[in-house]
Amino acid sequence: MTDLPFRFGVVAGQAPDAASWTGLARRAESMGYATLLVPDTIATLSPFVAAAVAATVTTTLRVGTYVVCAPYRTPETVAWETTTLHTLTGGRFELGLGAGRPDAEQDAAVLGVGFGTPSQRIERISRTIDAVKDVRVLVAAAGSKLLRLAAAKADTVAIGVPPHHPEEQVAAKLDELYELAGDRYNELELSMNLAVAGGEPPGRLLDRFGRTGNGILTGTPDEMADVLRRRRDRLGISYVTVNAQCMDALAPVVEMLAGT
Repeated sequence: MTDLPFRFGVVAGQAPDAASWTGLARRAESMGYATLLVPDTIATLSPFVAAAVAATVTTTLRVGTYVVCAPYRTPETVAWETTTLHTLTGGRFELGLGAGRPDAEQDAAVLGVGFGTPSQRIERISRTIDAVKDVRVLVAAAGSKLLRLAAAKADTVAIGVPPHHPEEQVAAKLDELYELAGDRYNELELSMNLAVAGGEPPGRLLDRFGRTGNGILTGTPDEMADVLRRRRDRLGISYVTVNAQCMDALAPVVEMLAGT
């Protein structure tokens, strides 16, 4: 379905100090991961600052947000931060945008900003994309309105289906995206996030995210690689991101598949 090669990213937002964070960035780069992505929550590191620090200690690793919550900043503020990072990282910054995870409204209240209606948040994402130039943009989408926007304006679309939901729900969202994108569909990079991965993933992750589902990838490296190849053949998903707690467990798969 797609000719795009596999690439892999790590999603991380926690570190006790600078040495731990920069060490994680270096390890991700050495393992062959293409990106280090930072979530946008008040319980994690500030995404633009953390991305900048990671970029200073790496040379090929791309850094980005996963994903900027639209209500927290004006489109102009995001464009300013993005342009700065694009320049200072030598073009290694990727902007991820979203309308807000389920508990994002509480974070907005703590930050003292209005959350807005779904339509207002989507309109703000659209304005943000228009304000950003020369930077790769990922949109995390699940609902029809945001899928429509992603189909029209994104470079990468991350399908926002909870990890314990079956793969068929991802397929249904991609069918909808296909109808919305038309001829542009083949230009889109499609992405999925793995909340859990590995032969023997930590029990706490399985308890939190589930033991089966589209975002749960277990088995030997060969078995996990086969699942990802099948997903690319069937669904067109070539960009796979993983919870940082599982980056070591997925590393053998990255070594096998990255760039192929």
